[in-house]
Amino acid sequence: MVPAAIGTETDGSITCPAAVNGIVGMKPTVGLVSRRHIVPISHSQDTAGPMTRTVRDAALLLTAMAGTDPEDPATAEADLHREDYAAALSPDALQGRRLGVLRFASGFGTDEPFDEALRTLRARGATLVEIRQFPGRQEIARNEFLVLLIELKHDLNAYLATTPPTVKTRTLADLIAFNEAHAQVEMPLFGQRLFEQAEATTGLDTEEYRRARATSLRMAGADGIDRLLAEHDVVALVAPTVSAAWPSDAVHGDRVMGGGAGGLAAVAGYPHLTVPMGHVRGLPVGLSFIGPKWSDGLILALGYAYEQASQKRIEPRFLESIEAQPEVARHLAPAVR
Repeated sequence: MVPAAIGTETDGSITCPAAVNGIVGMKPTVGLVSRRHIVPISHSQDTAGPMTRTVRDAALLLTAMAGTDPEDPATAEADLHREDYAAALSPDALQGRRLGVLRFASGFGTDEPFDEALRTLRARGATLVEIRQFPGRQEIARNEFLVLLIELKHDLNAYLATTPPTVKTRTLADLIAFNEAHAQVEMPLFGQRLFEQAEATTGLDTEEYRRARATSLRMAGADGIDRLLAEHDVVALVAPTVSAAWPSDAVHGDRVMGGGAGGLAAVAGYPHLTVPMGHVRGLPVGLSFIGPKWSDGLILALGYAYEQASQKRIEPRFLESIEAQPEVARHLAPAVR
């Protein structure tokens, strides 16, 4: 429908829908792209990122989006790390690279396309290192959940306080009351349990919050992705992004079969790119590339080299790339330059 889109992710909301729809999704390092005016969930994990048909389009869009914004303190270092991501793309970027294969994050019906993707990576010169275990994912998830609840209340209240006076819901408590007053319209298929749990939290100054954030960040970052990269002497990690699309209904809700390693990148705030890697019974699935903080250019380059070799992306029916869209290219060009 469009040549490119902007997604926002806290944990999976760029990469998962991109993977199940057969497109490219890039969750950049948290702090590379401003979150100004984006309705928040978590200042620790929220970021915007490109959703495009090709990796090159994602690189062009990220180049235009990245940069320091005085209104978002998290982006203080962005200008130091921002680069022309499209200029660094090369079909030979996999040559001589060592990649960690996250077997503990694979499965859920994706084995066949994943194995084919690994063969493609090897054929393009990558050395693959098997990583079969990573204990602690459940502990990370428990601590992350508490962090997200506490930050949701704090961050959403701060956001709503900046809205025009015409906005009458000024706090999370106001939103809960509004939903209760309009339950038939606002909550016909689901409740607001998470809102209520967030409202019951007591803020960022509690020891409970500080401990949960420090634990989840350490386990996903320094003791997670960073340790896996160092111990196995690899520059990036690869895994299936998520299972093929799952059915949802009003009675059973989402029936997700499983997910890959994207949660580690989300909690750590590290870059995560998904690129189409084929289909499971006709439904698209994606291949994830994950790296350390500020390695966005490397991750895009690796994904581009895989994309060019595999050619698993959906062929265009109506749209060409961003560069072939004169109106889009005209607006992006000054920022890219």
